[in-house]
Amino acid sequence: MVLWPTVTLIGFVVLTALVIVMGTSSTARYEREQRAAKAVPASPGTTRTTTAEPVGARAA
Repeated sequence: MVLWPTVTLIGFVVLTALVIVMGTSSTARYEREQRAAKAVPASPGTTRTTTAEPVGARAA
């Protein structure tokens, strides 16, 4: 009687934790890339631009 509500609750908690972990690692990677881009001095006469690339995306 209580089995399915319990399984549903556990599944929800596990999936929520997975989303939090994935978001945290993605944010950490983004911040690491931003710090690295700021640490590299730009060549004279060039502009430094950074663009985000989707992970796992393929070029058309």
